[in-house]
Amino acid sequence: MLRHYSYADVEKGLDYPRLIEALADAFRRGGEPMPVRCSYDVGVDPAPGHLLTMPAWHRGKALGVKLVTVFPGNATRGLGAVSSLYVLFDGETGEPRALIEGEALTNRRTAAASALAARYLSRADSRTLLIVGTGHVAAHLPMAHRAVRPIERVLVWGRTPEHALSLADRLAGEGFDAAAISDLPAAIAQADIISCATTSSVPLVLGEHLRPGTHLDLVGAFTPQMRESDDEAVRRSRVFVDTYAGALAEAGDLLQPIAAGQWQASEVCADLHELTSGAKAGRASDAEITLFKSVGTAIEDLAAATLLVDDKKPESVRSTP
Repeated sequence: MLRHYSYADVEKGLDYPRLIEALADAFRRGGEPMPVRCSYDVGVDPAPGHLLTMPAWHRGKALGVKLVTVFPGNATRGLGAVSSLYVLFDGETGEPRALIEGEALTNRRTAAASALAARYLSRADSRTLLIVGTGHVAAHLPMAHRAVRPIERVLVWGRTPEHALSLADRLAGEGFDAAAISDLPAAIAQADIISCATTSSVPLVLGEHLRPGTHLDLVGAFTPQMRESDDEAVRRSRVFVDTYAGALAEAGDLLQPIAAGQWQASEVCADLHELTSGAKAGRASDAEITLFKSVGTAIEDLAAATLLVDDKKPESVRSTP
């Protein structure tokens, strides 16, 4: 039977400790490379519109695809620019098993991937987390990081101070010592972990402000034209990625320093498969600066969807014969 999972079902069904372990298992297993997401221009002139497809499979077990639409002009209609849906199929028969609300799945698997990386790359005593950004993914990052590190204090910075204050209030309700801040360089100097989840096209975190021992988690920028850090931040860090194929094709935080002759792709230390399998080591000392750049990979969606659907069926999930 085909099951339908709502936003609330996904939030309820994917707690961070189990989701992080599911992602770790998927990356550790490795296997054949998954396709980098494809984008199609589906807009009507002069209104842009894009359809993105992100397929992944575990042969004989499961396969799925996330369908994402990006229509920037939706703001004039009072609608969000991005919509998504995940379809999970049986890996043996190809029969559809579930339709899953895509935004919730993306938010949680993205935050979980950052936390998984932080388990290898941040200091074990990391207690202060700086969140740069105030969107949906940013709101999930503190709880995910707290699943792997003893996070107590959360600082929140956003371009709109009211949004930063609202997120800080929400996090305080979740048990964090949270505060909105306006001085980003000062907050960078205090943080043990910095997580950026923005759509910025200009650097927000500057390398000159990073202190030894910091872990920098770059989540938001996902095209070659976008970036959240400057060249100096990359040069000062040991750099890790979610996947080589995705990061070196889409991550402006890495591609722009490469184009400027300030850094080389060969300097990437490891990806999540190598970290989780033990093929390569993560943080080597408490003094070094580490940087994790993710652009998202379909294997994360598949792992999250499989965990959700194979778990005990939530009471609110609807089934269609």
